[in-house]
Amino acid sequence: VQLQACGGGLVQSGGSLRLSCAASGNVFGIDKMGWYRQAPGNQRDMVATITPSGTTDYANFVKGRFTISRDSAKHTVDLQMNSLRPEDTAVYSCYAVWYGKNAFGQGTQVTVSS
Repeated sequence: VQLQACGGGLVQSGGSLRLSCAASGNVFGIDKMGWYRQAPGNQRDMVATITPSGTTDYANFVKGRFTISRDSAKHTVDLQMNSLRPEDTAVYSCYAVWYGKNAFGQGTQVTVSS
């Protein structure tokens, strides 16, 4: 499976961005989807995940600000990011559990200026 993300960019503190990810290739084994992020010098952290039934999970640092959604028929997952902060600056990667294994796509840079 291939995961292609888009929608990153530069935004001022307090602004919004929407990330989108589309899965292609052998998509039939996809279960949970979501987003991770990694800032320079930091580990990769889970941001948000969503199951095929729509159950969501958010990291504490984004609760109330970010919203994840998916279209299982189209094999896409989106992340609406509001009230962005400089500490949200990172490379955001699309994620999927594919036949029980973790798969990550190429990341997209999100930069929030103060």
